Parts: sequence; structure tokens; C-alpha cells
Amino acid sequence: MSTVEIIKEVIEELRPLLNMEGGDMEFVKYDQEEKIVYVKMSGACQMCMQQDDTLEYGLLYSIQEKVPEVLKVINTPL
Repeated sequence: MSTVEIIKEVIEELRPLLNMEGGDMEFVKYDQEEKIVYVKMSGACQMCMQQDDTLEYGLLYSIQEKVPEVLKVINTPL
């Protein structure tokens, strides 16, 4: 399984939790050189004050369990 496929799988595992709160997240791209994952937050997550915590302590940690080389997750602007 490729790195991108693993990252997408992790995002899909977490999406139901965001959906329960009225939000959503989709994979945009993985910059393999910079080791950064780009996602797009939408719905309630788009303006949520906890967005940074969700990205860093939820998504990043979950991705790093399977892809340790990933350094950062960034929400892309609309």
C-alpha cells in the first residue's frame, strides 16, 4: 500500500467522528519532499476553534502511527 493510500485510509477512519459533529475532511495532497499532508476541512470543522487540535492531536498522530515520516498536517484554505 502506498503512503498516500495509507494517509487516505486514516482520514476515512476519522471522518465519521467529524461527521457526527457536522464537519468533514478530505484529502488534498501529500508533499513527499516536505512530508506534509494537506487536507480540506468543511462544514462545522471549517470555522471550529478546535481545528488545530483536531489536525495536530487527532489526525497527525493517527497518521504518524502508520507513516512516521509525516511531519505536519495543514488545512488548505477554501
